[in-house]
Amino acid sequence: MAVLNITYNGMSADYPLDVQVALSDADVKRIAVEVVRAGGLRGLQVPNLPDTAFDNFVIDRFDRGERIYLRPKVPFGSLSCDCECECES
Repeated sequence: MAVLNITYNGMSADYPLDVQVALSDADVKRIAVEVVRAGGLRGLQVPNLPDTAFDNFVIDRFDRGERIYLRPKVPFGSLSCDCECECES
């Protein structure tokens, strides 16, 4: 059994996936949208979550696909900033 960890709006939770086939990235994102909409994760329910909510998220797979992480893109090791603020990037 695989475990899908979803990080959204600063919260992170695990969801057990009872699947016997390899899931594509699109499958993982579709499942995540359905789980979050339905409130399948404690403390993480967004009934009106758009279908595109996870389009720009990254999927990491560990332990031969037994651990799947769906997370926002994070510029690790980068000091660049795309905003129009006056930060020193």
